[in-house]
Amino acid sequence: MSDVIELTRKDFVSDQIVRWCPGCGDYAILAQMQKVLPELGIPKENIVFISGIGCSSRFPYYMNTYGIHSIHGRAPTLAAGLKIANPELSVWVITGDGDGLSIGGNHLLHALRRNIDINIILFNNRIYGLTKGQYSPTSLRGTVTKSSPMGSIEHSFNPLSVALGAEAAFVARTIDTNVKHLGQTLKRAAAHKGTSFVEIYQNCIIFNNKTWSYATDAQIKDDNVLVLEHGQPMIFGKDLDKGIRLNELDPEIVSLDIVAREDLLVHNEKAPESSLAYLLSRMRHPEFPEPIGVFRSVEEPVYEEKVIEQIREAVALNGKGDLNQLYLDADTWAVLSEADEAYMKEIAMGEVSPPEGHSLLTVTLSDLQPRKPLVSHVDISLAEAVDQLQTLNVGFMALVDDEGKLAGVFTESDVFQKVACKVEDLSNKRIKDYMTVSITTLKADSPITYALHLMSLHSFRHILIVDDDNKPDGVISFRSVVHYIEEHFAPDGENEKK
Repeated sequence: MSDVIELTRKDFVSDQIVRWCPGCGDYAILAQMQKVLPELGIPKENIVFISGIGCSSRFPYYMNTYGIHSIHGRAPTLAAGLKIANPELSVWVITGDGDGLSIGGNHLLHALRRNIDINIILFNNRIYGLTKGQYSPTSLRGTVTKSSPMGSIEHSFNPLSVALGAEAAFVARTIDTNVKHLGQTLKRAAAHKGTSFVEIYQNCIIFNNKTWSYATDAQIKDDNVLVLEHGQPMIFGKDLDKGIRLNELDPEIVSLDIVAREDLLVHNEKAPESSLAYLLSRMRHPEFPEPIGVFRSVEEPVYEEKVIEQIREAVALNGKGDLNQLYLDADTWAVLSEADEAYMKEIAMGEVSPPEGHSLLTVTLSDLQPRKPLVSHVDISLAEAVDQLQTLNVGFMALVDDEGKLAGVFTESDVFQKVACKVEDLSNKRIKDYMTVSITTLKADSPITYALHLMSLHSFRHILIVDDDNKPDGVISFRSVVHYIEEHFAPDGENEKK
C-alpha cells in the first residue's frame, strides 16, 4: 500500500454492547485487538473476523470490521475459503478450546498443516463457558464439572503441542492479563506470512475461575512463567535467578548461582525443525515454568499463493478455459433416461431377445397368483381408510369411483407424508384429498421382469394389476416376487426351471 492509513482504536469499536460476564478475560483480548489493528495500516474493509460457537465467538460483533459468526468448529474452513477467494484480506479466526479442539479439531489441524495466511486465536479457559460449565478438551484430568461430576477421566489436549504436531509455522502463547505481552504477540501473529496460531490463557470467572492463577497472580507468576525471547537464554524467576538447561534430551531447572548463563538452553524460534518448540510446549506447571511468547516462527510456502500460482500455470499452458466445456469434457457422458427406459421396457416386455437362461421373461404376473387388493370408495373418510389399513395390517389400498374404476391409491407413504402430525381430525377429511392419483399399473399378462424393473426404478413396494376396464384386479408386492423366485428358481430346488 502506498498511503499510510490513519486509524485509531475507536475505529475498530462497533456499536454493539459487549455482552460477556463482568471480569471475563475476553474483555482484555478484545481491547488489545482493537489497539493493535490500527498499527497494521490495513483498511477496515479488508479485515474479517470469523468465529464458531462459544463465548469467544461473539467477537465479530464487537469489531467494526467485516465478520462471520459461523457454526461450531467450522471457522477455519470459512476462513480458508475466504482467503483463497480474496488473498488481500486480513483474516482472523476467533475460537475457544471447546469450539476449536473438539468438533473443530479436524478443521483446525488442516488449516495449520496447509499454512493458509490466516490468524487463529484460541481462547483457552479449560471449560465450556457458553453452555454453562461442562468440561472441555483442555480441562485437566480430575476436573469436576456438570458433565463430569466425579471428575474428568480424560487426558487433556495441549493446544500448542497439537499445533506443532501439525507443523504449524507460527505458534505462540500469551495470557489475557499480561496486556503488553498479549498486544505484542497479536502484532507478531499479524505480521507472519502463513497460518499463525496463538493460544491465550483466558479466565472464565464464572465456571473455571483462577484456572491460570499460577501464571497470573503477581506474587507467584514470575516463578511459574518463562518468557521466551529469540536468541536469549531461558531465564525466569522473580529475581531472574533460575534457568532451563538440557540434561541429555530432558529439560531441567537450574540455579544461576551454580550454573553459568552460557550453559542454559537458548531459545531459537526459527529452528527449521519443531523439536525444540515441541519440547517447550510440554513444559507444564507445576514441574516447570510454562513458556509464553513465540515458540516457532518459520517461513513455509503459503497455501493460497501456491494455489494461485498453479492456476496461472494452468492458464498459461492451456488458455483461460471454459467451465461449460469442462463439464462436458473428459470422463463425462449423458444418461438419456427416456431412451434407457424404453430399452429396459423392451427387454422387460420380452421384445428383445434375452440372454440365455433368463426364463423370468416368460413368467407373467398372473403366475404369481396375485392377491385381491383392498378396495374402497374415494369418498370414505381418512379415519375409515386408516382403520382398514391398521385392521388388515396392509400398506396399500386401491380407491375406485362409482363405476368401480381405479381413481387412486392410498399407501402407508401417504399416511406418513400427508396425514401424520398434519391432520388432527381424520373423521372430517375425505380420502380423495390425500390419495395418490398418479399411478403405475400393469395387466396380469405383464412379465415379472417388467414389474421388477418398475419397482427398482421408482422404489415401489407394490404394483397394482388392473383389468381391461381399469378396475383393480390384483396386487403384487416385492416380497411376493422374491418368494416366487425362491420357490421356482432355487439352484437346488425340486421345481427348478431351466
